[in-house]
Amino acid sequence: MYIIIVGCGRVGSQLSQLLQMEGHNVVIIDRKKASLERLGKRFNGLTITGDGSNLGVLKEAGIEKADAFVAVTESDKSNIMIAQIGQKMFKVPRVIARIYEPDLAEIYRGFGLSVISGTMLIAARIRDRIIESHLSSYLTESGHLGVLEVPVASKLEGKKIKEVNIPGEFLTVALRKGNNHPIIPSPDSILKKGDYILGVIMIKSLRKVKKKLGVE
Repeated sequence: MYIIIVGCGRVGSQLSQLLQMEGHNVVIIDRKKASLERLGKRFNGLTITGDGSNLGVLKEAGIEKADAFVAVTESDKSNIMIAQIGQKMFKVPRVIARIYEPDLAEIYRGFGLSVISGTMLIAARIRDRIIESHLSSYLTESGHLGVLEVPVASKLEGKKIKEVNIPGEFLTVALRKGNNHPIIPSPDSILKKGDYILGVIMIKSLRKVKKKLGVE
């Protein structure tokens, strides 16, 4: 993919290096030349010193052929404006903006922009580590839905997947046997001790679901 990133802070630089390692063509733009230097000599993508909201700079970066366009500067307002330029003016297929303020993220998400609130994701992840180490509640940034990993103990042994599901609160989506890779089970798959089930869970039902499934 041909990917343009605006903002070479910690997120932008790390993202560009990850994408480059995966073989993508990466262009990164930042107002400050010193920020671009954090990429190091191993980065072989294109770097441009300039304003990521400037049409001339974006055309120099090749936005007209971009497959994805990402705005991760330190300013929410700048990221929204830059993302709208990529989405509405240049019709880039995938446009993503990072927003610090969760409430602002919800507003612009309602306008059709693909936004990610790092504040909400980090808060949710820390909360998971505090409350339940097997829970990932950042499946959606609202914090209402998560993924729970449940070890199959005696209470669940011999049951079918469909008997474990709790309508409206917990739905099994994957099954892992021992150290093997997870699989998507059928509703009639039989659970054995030592298995792990992974299910989508409503966060508000966490305590109730854990008790029903016998999770300590």
